[in-house]
Amino acid sequence: MRPYVYVNVAMSADGKISTTARKQVRISGKEDFQRVDRLRAESDGIMVGIGTVLSDNPSLTIKSDELKKRRLHEGKDENPVRIVVDSHARTPPDADILHRGAGRRIIAVSRSARSEKIATLERKAEILVAGDNEVDLAALMDQIGERGVERLMVEGGGTLIYSLFAQGLVNEFCTYVGNLVIGGGSAPTPADGAGFMLEKHFVRLELKQVVPMDSGVLIRWKVKGGGFTS
Repeated sequence: MRPYVYVNVAMSADGKISTTARKQVRISGKEDFQRVDRLRAESDGIMVGIGTVLSDNPSLTIKSDELKKRRLHEGKDENPVRIVVDSHARTPPDADILHRGAGRRIIAVSRSARSEKIATLERKAEILVAGDNEVDLAALMDQIGERGVERLMVEGGGTLIYSLFAQGLVNEFCTYVGNLVIGGGSAPTPADGAGFMLEKHFVRLELKQVVPMDSGVLIRWKVKGGGFTS
């Protein structure tokens, strides 16, 4: 069974998730950081694309000692399984996601990834192969579902999120909108990629919650439909 997919991002008031240099920007505040930490603790897996790993070098670990202890008490690993969608096995062997914090790691690659790169990465992570030239996300969801991931939190980046939307794989979309304007025509947004050319392909959302938070607002959406597989 495929996991329930929850996309969570922070963006500026003009819809940017970082600058044109694609460097991480602090958009939200303490209250939202705590909310994200709780979401991680409640998830079975956390997924990012290789672009996020290369630009931000995240660890994707739970920060709260209390939340980590609670997971251990429930018989879970200290951190959810951390998953990188990396078609060509470009994850640096010294990336924080492979070294910081206890728990399982998965690197999802395509069949076109070089075997020597895979051999290096599989010393630190389980390697899943799905797709020929690019990771087949639907097949990957089946594989991680078989490994016990029932609730999957996706934290970026825009290319991965767009692809998940395009293939109808997202159940819920949550955006924290901060009180700043970043600007820049090439600055990344929550859903980059090719974009939907026809209105019939647009992903439709149902508003579930709006909550003032820090100096911005949290918006939760349920995905009604509109995703398609090209």
